[in-house]
Amino acid sequence: MTSSLSTPQAAPLQRHDVVDTVTGNMVWIPGGTFRMGSDHHYPEEAPAHRVAVDGFWIDRFPVTNDEFRRFVDETGHVTFAELEPNAADYPGALPDMLFAGSLVFTKPPIRVDLGNSHQWWSYVRGAQWRHPRGPSSTLAGLGRHPVVHITLGDAAAYAAWAGKSLPTEAEWECAARGGLDGAEFAWGDELTPGATHMANTWQGDFPWQNEQRDGCEYTSPVDAFPPNGYGVFDMIGNVWEWTTDWYRPRHTKDQVKACCIPQNPRGGSEDASRDPRDAARVPRKVLKGGSHLCAPNYCRRYRPAARFPEPIDTSACHVGFRCVVQAR
Repeated sequence: MTSSLSTPQAAPLQRHDVVDTVTGNMVWIPGGTFRMGSDHHYPEEAPAHRVAVDGFWIDRFPVTNDEFRRFVDETGHVTFAELEPNAADYPGALPDMLFAGSLVFTKPPIRVDLGNSHQWWSYVRGAQWRHPRGPSSTLAGLGRHPVVHITLGDAAAYAAWAGKSLPTEAEWECAARGGLDGAEFAWGDELTPGATHMANTWQGDFPWQNEQRDGCEYTSPVDAFPPNGYGVFDMIGNVWEWTTDWYRPRHTKDQVKACCIPQNPRGGSEDASRDPRDAARVPRKVLKGGSHLCAPNYCRRYRPAARFPEPIDTSACHVGFRCVVQAR
């Protein structure tokens, strides 16, 4: 991460005792070898290949608003969405767009062109983790919902304070699969087994018609849906989650080796992760898991193999995170 895009801290970080946290709110993932990626969906997920990871602890749930509030209260952390952007970091940006805010989804009233996401995404002044749907919204009743409007720097700052770290893409996917090697979803090969909704996703014609058959319009409590085979909740849907891997558009040849299985792979490089179409050339990390905005007709990324490139300075109303503790 470049220094100009890192989030300043109002107070020194405090390292908490990992032991109590691990025994109470984390799950042990035994590690081992699994098939990462997919050859049957989006091109960035291919090729499917075998990797190995060491055992590690992972948060049982995504970090919640209540947990993030405790972090902010103890450290004085100011999230990226609360800061006025530095014009030098965004060449060509219109001055009236350089304000503190974040991306918010708004459902259009009618069917729209799916090729133009500006019809449902808006950069909203005052949107941030305390005001997830815009400046007039609050966290009332959302304490156990995942915190959102979180950039990579915000997530990393929380992880350091908690004595943890963010997962690699391979660690995240291993945990999400719940021991089901190669399964389509985190719970098997059927999206709604026995007509049961297993995650908070979109039902209906995205982005204008949400039938809410799973009972959710926006985010949901982190324990609202069943855990996977490892006892981890919310790995699929609800909110996207940050990983430490730099994004690249495919799993590349240095990861997929015929002679051996990569151990604890870490993908990409900062320079290669930058989108050449982006004037600011902001590097991107891999998000995993999909969100409540993923639908069968748009962004079918409610699967362990799915991945998405997120600029490290970008926050949104459907992006959160969880942490890990490596045994090594």
